[in-house]
Amino acid sequence: MKIAKTITELKTCLAEIGKDKTIGFVPTMGYLHDGHLSLINEARSQNDVTVVSIFVNPTQFAPGEDLDAYPRDFDRDSRLAEAAGTDLLFFPDPIEIYPAGASTFVAVEGAITRKLCGQSRPTHFKGVTTVVNILFNLILPTRAYLGQKDAQQVAVIKKMVRDLHLPVQIIVCPIVRDVDGLALSSRNVFLNLEERRQALILSQSLTAAKALYRAGEGRVESLKDQIVSHISTMPLAIIDYVDILDFETLADIETITAPALAAVAVRFGNTRLIDNIILD
Repeated sequence: MKIAKTITELKTCLAEIGKDKTIGFVPTMGYLHDGHLSLINEARSQNDVTVVSIFVNPTQFAPGEDLDAYPRDFDRDSRLAEAAGTDLLFFPDPIEIYPAGASTFVAVEGAITRKLCGQSRPTHFKGVTTVVNILFNLILPTRAYLGQKDAQQVAVIKKMVRDLHLPVQIIVCPIVRDVDGLALSSRNVFLNLEERRQALILSQSLTAAKALYRAGEGRVESLKDQIVSHISTMPLAIIDYVDILDFETLADIETITAPALAAVAVRFGNTRLIDNIILD
């Protein structure tokens, strides 16, 4: 596995790969877990070359969020990435991605970025789309691999790709969960034992809502009320949002008549977790 820490090194490595090879790209913020590794495996299975980036993107964190505390361990990540079959690992410093005086952003506007995580993190997605656009421009991947756990982020990136006619195919891979159902996240490391135990209510509440939907309940408010009721049984859970939206567009709906996304964000202590399930 080759490691590039500068854009010059990255371009040299990509030039050595050659223009006739397909590139599968997995963008990450590091502290890799089995969810990330599943994306790498999928990229390897569909492409000639697999490129992974590790970059804790400062522009998607608002003041007071956990940028400085976000877990980092490059030596561990590089070992995991190499073992998973990564061909090229891109690990830039912020100054490489955002040169001095950088003031250009890519922003997807509209309701798609204002709801769910956009309600409490209004600048988050502008940072996400900006850095992803930069990485796409640098790496020129054939396909990019994203996890369904970040469902809104996936929808926003897919819209950016469509709107800007970017020549990359977005591949969305299923959520990877621990054996007890908790969706894997780099932030899970911040949970203490009791917070982690109570955090299982996220997947449990979503699973219960899906069961109710399959039993014939299609009214969004009724399903949301059940999710809220389940989560509220845990005293440490502080709900950020619970919502059910059209799966493709994230538009508001009153009754489910097409695939829908049930999504939640909940804080346990200082740790904010997200999870979702598709109702179809």
